[in-house]
Amino acid sequence: MKKEERQPQKFGSISELHRALGLPKPLHPLVSLVNYADITTPEAELPTVLLLNFYKISYKTNLQGKIKYGQHYYDFEEGGISFLSPNQLIAAAEDEKDYSGYTLLIHPDFLRNYPLAKNINNYGFFSYSANEALYLSEKEKITITEVFGHILQELNSRIDDFSQDVIISHIEVLLNYSNRFYKRQFITRKAANHDLLTQLEDILNQYFNDEKTLIKGLPTVAYLAEELNLSPR
Repeated sequence: MKKEERQPQKFGSISELHRALGLPKPLHPLVSLVNYADITTPEAELPTVLLLNFYKISYKTNLQGKIKYGQHYYDFEEGGISFLSPNQLIAAAEDEKDYSGYTLLIHPDFLRNYPLAKNINNYGFFSYSANEALYLSEKEKITITEVFGHILQELNSRIDDFSQDVIISHIEVLLNYSNRFYKRQFITRKAANHDLLTQLEDILNQYFNDEKTLIKGLPTVAYLAEELNLSPR
């Protein structure tokens, strides 16, 4: 029997999402930094398929597995940062049990009349084509946490004529650091993939040189995955 598709729950404002999560009103109607530990809505009542009218930058430290992201999936391993643009569809993982961290919510109106309103589209990790989270080293985690801390400190301060300028400056710093870390991740992934290909070549050469094909036939995906310490997928 085909599983029934869940209908997305739409959130036009950050305040609406706060209410759905059992959080107090945001300190600013157009920008909010949420600590997942503060969510009070029972797990069974949390929205599972969301369509948000604002940007969402989430740093999750313990979530593992995959979440539905548009028509594709967003890979998480040991936590990481994910980036969503307004009106992008996201669904919670079926086996999501426990995670902690922060999520930064930014309404497009908050960026209006600032260069970032146009430049934010230049950050490729907001696109549906990005299908894996940004994984962070221990030093990178400290850097990102500090930037989140500066944003929260500004939100908790008295709002004045400079508040928006300062918060947007911190958001730009966050995005620029993320851009740098994604570049590092790409280089690391490229090197790791090269190493895997080298190992695979050695395994295949040894397999055929030992004439195992005469006994076992061609190597299977399961066999190669086991030799490489990877999943068959």
